[in-house]
Amino acid sequence: MTDVPRDFPALKALITQRAAALPKRLTQIAAFALENPDEIAFGTVSAIAAQAEVQPSALVRFAQAMGYQGFSDMQEVFRSRLRDRILNYNERLEQLRAHAETASKPHLIFQGFCEASARSIASLGEKLDPAELDRAVERLAAARTIYLLGLRRSYPIAAYMAYAFGKLGVRSHLVDAVGGLAAEQMTFATHEDAVLAISFAPYASETIQLARAAAGRGVPLIAVTDGPLSPLAQVASPWIEVGEANFEGFRSMAATLTLAMTLTVAIAGRRQQEA
Repeated sequence: MTDVPRDFPALKALITQRAAALPKRLTQIAAFALENPDEIAFGTVSAIAAQAEVQPSALVRFAQAMGYQGFSDMQEVFRSRLRDRILNYNERLEQLRAHAETASKPHLIFQGFCEASARSIASLGEKLDPAELDRAVERLAAARTIYLLGLRRSYPIAAYMAYAFGKLGVRSHLVDAVGGLAAEQMTFATHEDAVLAISFAPYASETIQLARAAAGRGVPLIAVTDGPLSPLAQVASPWIEVGEANFEGFRSMAATLTLAMTLTVAIAGRRQQEA
């Protein structure tokens, strides 16, 4: 096959289109590639395979399934999206680790998380579709009550938005699942309201179940998640993609919080405008 994508947006669309029909391991690689495009661009086959928890040969099979001759051919497309980037955060982080002998461990950890946060926010700036952001703000601003659904790792984001909405006079309800009552908390949401669901891999199962149930009842569902293969992306409209970089296995929350602050202030501003 010679007619294969040579730019990242086209390749991303192709991966999304074909992911459901791929074998389990290749679907796993598809999800990893969409969530971690920088790692695919810079990493070696063995390093990427270790992070994605697959065999190196599976990466080659995945590239061929997308129509490329081999993995390096597909990897070049991931690299093309980064050629104009001024700062190569991965290289800077490697330099930081190389100087670990002369730096204190706490300071090394601090610098590592700073780098991960900077990468996350830069990635969000590249990926964010202004039209989808506008749609999300419009639908949420029109809601009688905004139900904030984010459990486990995403709970701090939902809790912050509930706090900020309270300060801004926007009616919202934080689904906190205290006492196992999350389902009962969600039963009051109607088509006049809206649910903002937040979840990232590995997805909180209760968040997915509650979001699907709300969408099934006709409640407008907007999502913040990590890619088109997310179960939230299958039921939400619109949804906004956020990919967080990690340091030593701990993912940043900087980009997600930046988006949460943006949504909160923009929704309040839209309501004031309409009032």
